[in-house]
Amino acid sequence: MSAQKPTIVLVHGAFADSSSWNGVVRKLRSHDYPVVAASNPLRGLTEDSAYVRQLLESIDGPVVLVGHSYGGSVISNAATGLGHVKALVFVAAFLPDEGESAVDLSGKFPGSTLGETLRPVPVTLPGGGRAADLYIEQSRFHQQFAADVPEETTAVMAATQRPVADAALAEGASAPAWKDIPSWVLVAAEDRNIPAQVQTYMAERAKATVVHVTASHAVSVSRPGDVARLINEAAQATG
Repeated sequence: MSAQKPTIVLVHGAFADSSSWNGVVRKLRSHDYPVVAASNPLRGLTEDSAYVRQLLESIDGPVVLVGHSYGGSVISNAATGLGHVKALVFVAAFLPDEGESAVDLSGKFPGSTLGETLRPVPVTLPGGGRAADLYIEQSRFHQQFAADVPEETTAVMAATQRPVADAALAEGASAPAWKDIPSWVLVAAEDRNIPAQVQTYMAERAKATVVHVTASHAVSVSRPGDVARLINEAAQATG
C-alpha cells in the first residue's frame, strides 16, 4: 500500500493573491497531490500566522507548507509545534529568525527597489487607529515584481494585487519553524523585492536545501515547473 501523499498548502505573499499559484497548482495536481492555496489576510504577521495555523490544524495527514515572499514569514510562524507539517518550502521568501521583520531582512544587503515603488493608502483600523495599506504602483508593477512575466499578464496582476498592511512587514517574527522542520529554498536570482543575496543568506542560515532559478520575484507565475519540482522534492523526502 502506497504512503499517503502530503497535502500541499500554498501561502502567497504581499501584492498577490492565491491565483499567483495557479500554474504551480496545475503541476502538483497532475502528480495527484491534494493542494490548498490559502488566502493570506496580509493584515499582520501574528494575525496572518494564526489564520494559516487554523487552516493547517483542519487538515488530516502530512502537510508540506509553502510560502512565497512575506508568506515565508507567515509559514515559519504558523508551523511551529505542528507535528504533521513535515517540510517547509520557501519560494523567493523570507525566513526570519525570532524578532526579525521583513523590513529588517530586505535591507540586510543592497538590491531591493521595492520601497520606491510603493503607494501607501491610509486606512482606519477597527479600533479607530490609523495605518496604511501598501500597493505597488501599477505602472511599475511589471518591472518591480514580475519582469519575466508577459506585460498583459502583469497588468492584470497589478490591477488585482492584494495590499499588505505596513505593520505586517515591520512586525518581528516569533520562534521560527525552520529551526525544527526540514526546509527547502528557491532563490530567485533576479528578484527586485528580496535580493538574491538576502535569500541565500537566510537559506544558508537555515541549513536548507537550496535551488537557484533565474527569475523575478513572481517566480511562481513565470517558472511554475521549477517551483513545483522543488515542492515535489520536499514532499518525496517526507515519505
